[in-house]
Amino acid sequence: MGRLMKYLKDYKKESVLAPLFKLLEAFFELMVPLVMASMIDKGIAGGDMGYIAKMGLCLLALAIIGLTSAVTAQFFAAKAAVGFSTKLRQALFDHIQGLDFTNIDKVGTSTMITRMTSDINQVQSGVNMVLRLFLRSPIIVFGAMIMAFTIDVKSALIFVVAIPLLAIVVFGIMMWTMPLYKKVQAALDRVLGITRENLTGVRVIRAFHKEKEEEERFRAYTKELADSQTYVGKISAVMNPVTQVIVNAAIIALIYTGAVQVNIGSLTQGEVIAIINYMSQILVELVKLANLIITITKALACADRVASVFEITNDEIVGTGSTSEKTNAPFLEFDHVSVTYKGAGAETLHDVSFRVEKGETVGVIGGTGSGKSSLVNLIPAFYPTTDGAIRLEGTDLKDIPQEELRNRIGIVPQKAVLFKGTIRSNLSWGKPDATEEEMWQAIDLAQAREVVEGKEGKLDAEIAQNGKNLSGGQRQRLTIARALVRKPEILILDDSASALDYATDAKLRAALRTLEGQTTTLIVSQRASTIRHADKIIVLDDGEVAGIGTHDMLMQSCEVYREIYYSQYPEERPKAGKETKGGVQNG
Repeated sequence: MGRLMKYLKDYKKESVLAPLFKLLEAFFELMVPLVMASMIDKGIAGGDMGYIAKMGLCLLALAIIGLTSAVTAQFFAAKAAVGFSTKLRQALFDHIQGLDFTNIDKVGTSTMITRMTSDINQVQSGVNMVLRLFLRSPIIVFGAMIMAFTIDVKSALIFVVAIPLLAIVVFGIMMWTMPLYKKVQAALDRVLGITRENLTGVRVIRAFHKEKEEEERFRAYTKELADSQTYVGKISAVMNPVTQVIVNAAIIALIYTGAVQVNIGSLTQGEVIAIINYMSQILVELVKLANLIITITKALACADRVASVFEITNDEIVGTGSTSEKTNAPFLEFDHVSVTYKGAGAETLHDVSFRVEKGETVGVIGGTGSGKSSLVNLIPAFYPTTDGAIRLEGTDLKDIPQEELRNRIGIVPQKAVLFKGTIRSNLSWGKPDATEEEMWQAIDLAQAREVVEGKEGKLDAEIAQNGKNLSGGQRQRLTIARALVRKPEILILDDSASALDYATDAKLRAALRTLEGQTTTLIVSQRASTIRHADKIIVLDDGEVAGIGTHDMLMQSCEVYREIYYSQYPEERPKAGKETKGGVQNG
């Protein structure tokens, strides 16, 4: 928790005033039993109605001042707690945004969401309760004991026995339950994970008629969460009855001792009632303290989980240098690059080497799992290389600041992702200051004009969350337009035309060849037709380069490429018995 307290530094005033006003309330509350004792011993015993009225007004004044102090303390505590959680949540979001794909994959989306929502809410409640009660409750407990000593030492010794017993119970249960609350939050992670998976994959679940199986799986996860919460709740629930047994036993002892003292004349009836009232105050405060301890236990467990995210750092630190074109250096170069994902047993890419000149169109093709997406994800430095180096104009990517590198790249990911807003706001992701003319140019290049013009409001047409009000092909064309708006030096299309029909795909490829500024284009595709006319084609097979060259060259020399091509164009496969040369039909 201490690691997160820096987010409370802007609320120092509130963090001081809240407990101070609570202490003021506690001070006036400790005065109440003394006023009551005086009212009984002097007013009621003597039949002095004027004194009773005066003491009654004094009690009313103490109540009003105490209430005002409590409300003021609550205001400052709430302001500090909400401000703290706001800053913490923003800092956590910013930190997650800075993590590389390796760390995000490792932690998991559902866990990140839980820590940004449920965990931080628990920490906020903990801060609020601490500011309100962490000082007040102990002050009342020990203040009541001290006040009891001022009245009668013999009776007050009962407090000396009761309070340590109560402390053992409270803190013992706290130490027992703290690790259990961490397990509860971990179970909540799993429930959130399956919930997210089911909501995003609801169409697939219904298509395969797996509703019952998923209901059972969800029920199993929620039962695990419920069982964990019930178990730790039972332990926490023991605190209140045990503390009440101890306090009530102390009150019985006080009544007995007080009765004896009154009988021999050592104490007045009012003083006995005052001592019992102090013990009752202790009981009330210990109930509050028990709830505070439970809240703090949850908050500390959640704070550790939040802090653990801040401890995650990227393996590769991007340099502070800048690119400068070097003589005779290729525009983009992979130099014996290998990649192994964290936790993976084998390399995803092994000893990949190739060069790309500025303005070239490069196709990347291969079987499923051959490493095509992994290859292009290395260019924007989404993942670090395990071995080898990737250079842009002769400069290692590790020495290029992320912002500079990614501003030069336009990428269309394998899964088309659009954000809730308008078509205009989504295209602005590519270039925040893009003019309407630039947007329409990008839309035309992406073959998306009919999509935009078919919507009411055109560029200002509403886009639902994740583009759910668009078809797969429409989403892909708009994500391509978003990448093209910035007129990137490097354009990466990661199987981004898979939902397009062949005619639209052909028009898109023709349009991309007209790009200005010598844009270097890398196209990942399963379709041989999409990359057939590229200047260079890289063929991957199980993470290794099986061949590099043009379509004609690869048809002559690369068996893997030939198999891919003929699987899509079986009518062109050489017939058995015909003479072949280099694997291609001769004649």
